[in-house]
Amino acid sequence: MTDTTRPAVPDNHLLVSALAPNSVSLLTVIGKRVVDAGCNLLEARVSMLGQEVSVLLLASGSWDAIAKCENALGKMQRDEQIALTIRRTGSRELAGNHLPYTVEAIAADRPGILYQLGEFFARRGILVESLSSSRYRASTTGAEMFSAQIAIGIPASAHISSLREDFLEFCDSLNLDAILEPVKG
Repeated sequence: MTDTTRPAVPDNHLLVSALAPNSVSLLTVIGKRVVDAGCNLLEARVSMLGQEVSVLLLASGSWDAIAKCENALGKMQRDEQIALTIRRTGSRELAGNHLPYTVEAIAADRPGILYQLGEFFARRGILVESLSSSRYRASTTGAEMFSAQIAIGIPASAHISSLREDFLEFCDSLNLDAILEPVKG
């Protein structure tokens, strides 16, 4: 008896980045085009920035569904004045050689804090997996504050206690209140 089952065909992936006025329900508008093309939404991020809404999503599907999705999104961009960037990509490969850690930082807001945090990690070969930062006014004092939550991947070969010591020293030099701790669970 011969085995007639075919090996699974790898899905194709499409990365979509979009900007529109915040009056547009951008995730719904794009999501409908993706689903109507026969693709699946794997991941999505939505952010309100200023007067705009930003959507970043990853879709997957067969090669012909991805092509149909690209065409539908291109038409939508022309018709609805939505700024889109579309790129074919592959699925993310998990190497398993990075340890998941989280960073939370708070400080009085001033120019360059986010850049300096990013540079600290980049110089050490630490992956920034996700980052969310904001500026807000403290309710009790009215001070302009900066806050960041960062998910990072630390190389398994890194000496964690040395890294933590360097990070705390770095934060002290910038007057940042921050923590660096492993992701649990």
